[in-house]
Amino acid sequence: MLVVHAFDVLGDPVRRRLLELLADGEQSSGALTAVVRDEFGISQPAVSQHLRVLREHGFARVRPDGTRRLYAVDPRGIREAAEWLRRFA
Repeated sequence: MLVVHAFDVLGDPVRRRLLELLADGEQSSGALTAVVRDEFGISQPAVSQHLRVLREHGFARVRPDGTRRLYAVDPRGIREAAEWLRRFA
């Protein structure tokens, strides 16, 4: 993953909010969708699209749990962005 893409991914307020929610621990897609729909007024398919972007760029991971999909922070994306930023600190 290119770091520039990491900042593109994190530049979206919905995706940043999803990561904030996931920082508290693993959550179901339904729970994440409910919060983000209330806060941003976007549809369930739009929330799913944001979750997909986070997964594809290494910021979130998902695992099935019966009929639910549980999301968690994937530290790979965060780590790569932090390593790139470290040289400026």
